[in-house]
Amino acid sequence: MSGGVDSSVSAALLVKAGYDVTGVFIKVWQPDWIECTWRDERREAMRVAAHLGIPFVTLDLEKEYKEGVIDYMIAEYSAGRTPNPDVMCNREVKFGAFWRWASKQGADYVATGHYSRVSIFNDQFSVKSQYKLLVGVDKNKDQSYFLWTLNQGDLKHVMFPVGHLEKSEVRKLAKKFKLPNADKKDSQGLCFIGKIDVKDFLAHYIETKPGKVLNEKGEVIGNHEGALLITIGERRGFRIDSAHKTPNDDRYYVVSKNVNGNTITVTNKDDHGDLSGAVRNVSLDRVNWVSRIPSVGEMIQARSRYRQTLYSTKVVKIEGDKTAGIKVQLEFIEPQSTITPGQSLVMYGIGKNSDECLGGGIIE
Repeated sequence: MSGGVDSSVSAALLVKAGYDVTGVFIKVWQPDWIECTWRDERREAMRVAAHLGIPFVTLDLEKEYKEGVIDYMIAEYSAGRTPNPDVMCNREVKFGAFWRWASKQGADYVATGHYSRVSIFNDQFSVKSQYKLLVGVDKNKDQSYFLWTLNQGDLKHVMFPVGHLEKSEVRKLAKKFKLPNADKKDSQGLCFIGKIDVKDFLAHYIETKPGKVLNEKGEVIGNHEGALLITIGERRGFRIDSAHKTPNDDRYYVVSKNVNGNTITVTNKDDHGDLSGAVRNVSLDRVNWVSRIPSVGEMIQARSRYRQTLYSTKVVKIEGDKTAGIKVQLEFIEPQSTITPGQSLVMYGIGKNSDECLGGGIIE
């Protein structure tokens, strides 16, 4: 229970359904230069737990969060890649360390306020049930993109009580249950740490220096604040010299970067809305299949950004295993301009199976 509306309503729904519920607030590592807000968040969660009449526990996972999320994020950015810290937060903390602790306390399940769903599928040719990760009913709030690292072992003890609801319905339920935080706004920012821009956070740990902005001809047309913290597809973090701005002041987007040379290359979108750096072929590392493994040659869907439109892609190659690591090559039907090394690319079914999250991997 984070103190937010989604996890609070999740707890209320579980209590109403007759489960034996314990509210757990996870305390994570925070640097001393960030305004401390976790006590306020915990107080909100405690008020909800008291209102629901359930036990409340504060679980200290500072070490796990620092090592599994923060250190990973800093290392990836330092190497010129752009990671997804929320993905690692889910893997290492919420469905990793939290579950290990909960299971030792005798818990059968852990539940969170994620907008996703778990479905049990019984294959007539198998005696074992298979668990599927499905997108949330509210497509604007769906969080399956951040959950692609979950596997069968995870899903059998995970519950998402609000995954079948629209956000507006969750708000109404919060008022119906008379939760003390029913009117609280949604939190934004880095997982758990809250209202701080990722680049502002990283600037305290990664030394950057100004560099040159190039056009596609290699000409210097501006300057930037540091290539390490700039993501492909971005339109911020750099300035274009007035002499090189177009009459219509078209937006420039980052299409590539040279970390060693500390330069970035930018361009405008063409008449079709595409960028020159768009690619069709993508290689993924550290791939995790949530349930079904697609066949080579099969058409599926995928996205490389949260809330991005799903695009059709073909599975070209699958190699490796869980021990050595699984790699996948995909070929998109339409060129993709937001493919960024280090980011998560998440795969979904197609057609009648488009609600199923098949898994994901890290873009090489």
